[in-house]
Amino acid sequence: MPTSSEPLPSTVPPELKKLPRRTPTAHKGDFGRLLIIGGSYGMHGAPLLAAAAAFRSGAGLVTIALPRSLYAIAGAAELRATWLPLPDHDGVLGPASLTPLLAACGRADVVALGPGLGTALETTALVRELVPRIERPLVLDADGLNAFAGEPAHLAGHRRVTVVTPHAGELHRLTGQRPGDSDEPRRLAAVDLAMRAGATVILKGHRSVVSNGLESYFNTTGNPGMASGGSGDVLSGCVAALLAVLPDELLAARIATFAHGRAGDLAAAALGELGVTATDLIERLPAALADHVA
Repeated sequence: MPTSSEPLPSTVPPELKKLPRRTPTAHKGDFGRLLIIGGSYGMHGAPLLAAAAAFRSGAGLVTIALPRSLYAIAGAAELRATWLPLPDHDGVLGPASLTPLLAACGRADVVALGPGLGTALETTALVRELVPRIERPLVLDADGLNAFAGEPAHLAGHRRVTVVTPHAGELHRLTGQRPGDSDEPRRLAAVDLAMRAGATVILKGHRSVVSNGLESYFNTTGNPGMASGGSGDVLSGCVAALLAVLPDELLAARIATFAHGRAGDLAAAALGELGVTATDLIERLPAALADHVA
């Protein structure tokens, strides 16, 4: 069996061994009701990857909200989730979905917004109206972030927990910054975004930076095999699941980032870095997260 030339990362730091143990009397409602909002014509797989990652990260219940025209194919591909098919126009969501989404957000414990959502004008308008009215902990990724290009301060000032997960391109669209690959410029860019957006930031990439503006950490897990489509959606689902069971969003972001990278390292060790896919990460999340249980 192929193996990666890179060693597996060190054991989980003691400060990240914080996931609660499950009691014998636990039920699915104890582990979070998640709402994942995403999908558009040609990108229905993204919210499905996020949902699968959330389940593998311990979520009890996951609802996927997506354009109604995508429901038949997406629903057949993910049997564990429940669904909220929404009014759409040519496979994209618009303002007509605002009312049912607000109701669904009110029923959720955590909301993840953005995977595969697209950047159609009507979708951007929906996101910009919806986000300020979400009162639950929010994970904002991909096109959820792109809707606020150049205006990260519009994410601040809300009485809720917000975690944003940009890659370098999304960071540039949000803030105009191009910090490159060096550690310190990337840390400063993450701190700047955290302060301007009033959020915890996971700046994805080699040695992902996790920052709430006051504390910053470089992640030590992960490998180049994870540079493939869908890896970010997996991280979003994992973060959302952990926000449902942990009281501290910075801790949830750090554990999710470490475990996501660890899952990638386990996949690379088993398969080799070439050809690791998002689904390989999902299947290894339970093993990666097991080491974080207190």
